[in-house]
Amino acid sequence: MSFKDIDDIISKRKDKLLLPMLQAIQAKFGYVSEANAHYLSRKTGIPFSKIYGVITFYEMLYTEPKGKYIIRICNSPSCYLNGSLKLIEFLESLLKIKSGETTKNKKVSLEIVSCLGCCDKAPAMIINGKVYGKLDEKKIKKIILGLK
Repeated sequence: MSFKDIDDIISKRKDKLLLPMLQAIQAKFGYVSEANAHYLSRKTGIPFSKIYGVITFYEMLYTEPKGKYIIRICNSPSCYLNGSLKLIEFLESLLKIKSGETTKNKKVSLEIVSCLGCCDKAPAMIINGKVYGKLDEKKIKKIILGLK
């Protein structure tokens, strides 16, 4: 970890908007560590409490390392009515983790989300930005086994 990288991020953001700086830090390091958040606070004058509040408010920002693959499975009403709860239980069993956790080998993190905007593909999930829809256990198993 190098604070020089954070200095570069800050210098590129003339507007000093917090969310884009946090997204850039996460893109560089995979998450926003407490040390990086404190450093950002010292360098920008933005109170650490505000930085931490933004990090913990947005689901797409992380305070701990995540897996190589981040699975976001939807549990919105549309997905729920099409069996997402059963699929969430299947995924947790298959991966041997609960929602919010990462596998021991740091390969996969699992998150249950309230909406992916894919109601026409319900039940749906996104893995690292790629949408998978009309899911069933067989499809999910094939997708998970295909992750390298």
